[in-house]
Amino acid sequence: MRISMIYQAALFVALAMGLSPAHALTQEELVAKIQAAGYSQVKDVKSTAEGTTAKAVKDGKPVTLVVDSSGQIKERD
Repeated sequence: MRISMIYQAALFVALAMGLSPAHALTQEELVAKIQAAGYSQVKDVKSTAEGTTAKAVKDGKPVTLVVDSSGQIKERD
């Protein structure tokens, strides 16, 4: 568990500094980033023209997410 927290902190710092855009993250790193943003049950991660999409759950509700090339996570309407 402690390693996971350290890993997430390091990933956050790297992303905040702009060192690792979403397209450069591995799927595992991207899922960790989405989970760190408060989402759970992340699945169906796919690369699309608008960015990387994924399905997840937040506050008990299913959502579709788009992670753009700058690493911003947005819920798709």
